[in-house]
Amino acid sequence: MATEIHPTAIVDSRAELGENVRVGPYAVIRAGVQLGDGCIVHNHATLDGPAEIGPNNEFFSHASIGQRTQDLKYQGEPTWLRIGEGNTFREFCTVNRATSPGDATVIGSHGNFLAYSHIGHDCVVGDHCIFSNNGTLGGHVTVGNHVVIGGLTAVHQFCRIGDHGFTGGCSKIVQDIPPFMISDGNPAKTRAINVVGMQRRGFDEAAVRAAKRAHRKLYREGLTVSAALAELEKEDDPTGIYAKIVAFVKATERGIH
Repeated sequence: MATEIHPTAIVDSRAELGENVRVGPYAVIRAGVQLGDGCIVHNHATLDGPAEIGPNNEFFSHASIGQRTQDLKYQGEPTWLRIGEGNTFREFCTVNRATSPGDATVIGSHGNFLAYSHIGHDCVVGDHCIFSNNGTLGGHVTVGNHVVIGGLTAVHQFCRIGDHGFTGGCSKIVQDIPPFMISDGNPAKTRAINVVGMQRRGFDEAAVRAAKRAHRKLYREGLTVSAALAELEKEDDPTGIYAKIVAFVKATERGIH
């Protein structure tokens, strides 16, 4: 199928469209956008650049992707948005470019970003993530792979959410969430491990047990964080779960929920 551009769409001559792209009525694709093969841009969606967008992404009506950062420090320099492949951006989803010259907001592949979700400047989002309606990230947030952001969750700037993390709806995230953990509340607290998510991703029972034990050490036994990490480091864990959690927590700058 050849690329199809609706006659009411506005596509800048400096944008680059791949093969088999579909652009709907009143959509706008501005200069600097590189749009991969098989992408679909529905009616009234807007793509701005500089942006490198991989193949088979779909942008629903009124999504606003690649607009300039909302950071007041921005002085108009060229900054980037980079998106992988196979993502879905639903209605009114917003994604901003980075703030500093040459920097990029980065989104991986196979994510599902629901209506009104927002990804701020300089964020890095991994693969296979789901952002429920109105899930929002401040600037410089890092989100791992297979993360679920609950509806109306707000994540403070510079926070990190580890692989397979999960936030409950309406949560206020102001610190890091270690891998495999579920955090919920306002302010959020880590409540449990993401058992269902781990099972869906193919982790065996030994890995689930290891994650549960790490959770108990960090949150249930009254230990300081450093003492809990020291105990986990001493224990044998062929699953690698302890090592992943320990490395993440050791790197925190904001503390953990």
